[in-house]
Amino acid sequence: MSESLDDPVVIHTDGGCRPNPGPGGWGAVLRQRHHVRELFGGEAGQTSNNRMELTAPIMALEALTRPVVVHLYTDSTYVRNGITKWVHGWARNGWLTAAKQPVKNVDLWQRLQAACARHEVEWFWVKGHSGVTDNELADVLATRGMQEAIDAAALTARV
Repeated sequence: MSESLDDPVVIHTDGGCRPNPGPGGWGAVLRQRHHVRELFGGEAGQTSNNRMELTAPIMALEALTRPVVVHLYTDSTYVRNGITKWVHGWARNGWLTAAKQPVKNVDLWQRLQAACARHEVEWFWVKGHSGVTDNELADVLATRGMQEAIDAAALTARV
């Protein structure tokens, strides 16, 4: 990974639902030098804001074809704190919280942990809707994914 230390892949992610819980979407912007890749998707069933916020970095990291240095920006303190502070303790405690309750979204936390293991990821929190261009774009992409999920849910309901 040494050749990419000075040239990280910068990723901005976002996710959400309307209503919460409800259909949801996620978006990610991956940028390295002049290369930009936009990803988005959604879930037509019942999901949550937190699940979509977790899905966005998972999909972005899984889209990388080789191990690289990543600077990953999220506007979700749940995701950033979870992966940087809480996940190791949860895993050590059999995926139970400090209150001995099952960790919510354990499937996604495990998948995110595995996706991070392939790369050297540094996590950053960015205030949502604060004018950070790629964070705003990730929000637009997440909204597009959510709208497609809402449309798919409506189509399924009509059949």
